[in-house]
Amino acid sequence: MSDTPPEPAAEEAEGAREQADDPAAPAPLGVPRTPTGDARVDTALERLADADHLAADGHLEVYEDVHRALREALTALDNPIASMPHDNRS
Repeated sequence: MSDTPPEPAAEEAEGAREQADDPAAPAPLGVPRTPTGDARVDTALERLADADHLAADGHLEVYEDVHRALREALTALDNPIASMPHDNRS
């Protein structure tokens, strides 16, 4: 055994091998996300990718954030004046 610590790249490669061997390890679902044309919705849907690298117990926070953002986008459709930026010019 060597007294020198392993290289970071070697540690990452070993970690990737261990995850590949562990069926319970986080893995991307590979679900494509098609842009909607609404920046608020697209940003919320992009956040779903964060769940790809988390264990299942971390998914809830991501899903709640996405749900909240989508709900806010839908609510803004009901009140378009409130969702528009305010123009301070007189």
